[in-house]
Amino acid sequence: MGEISIKINIADRVYPLKVNMEEEEIIRRAAKLINDRIKEYQENYAVRDKQDLLSMAVLHYATSSLKAEKKVTVEDTDVAEQVYKLDHLLSEFFSK
Repeated sequence: MGEISIKINIADRVYPLKVNMEEEEIIRRAAKLINDRIKEYQENYAVRDKQDLLSMAVLHYATSSLKAEKKVTVEDTDVAEQVYKLDHLLSEFFSK
């Protein structure tokens, strides 16, 4: 599919973008998440500067991304260990 032009509003600034049609919904949802997070910080903290709010939102999402990445790595390791144990048990069973 082709590219389309869209406008995304983040922290009261409009950003014109060219995106693949299949990415449009994801990009709009991401912008909404960022704006929601900024609004939450604005309401709960004495921070009014948009740059500070954006930085806090970016830190939140980067931290979440790294935690999710680490979790997947740990889960992959656990699964690999279980597969190794199962393979060992099956090898022993069939070698008898």
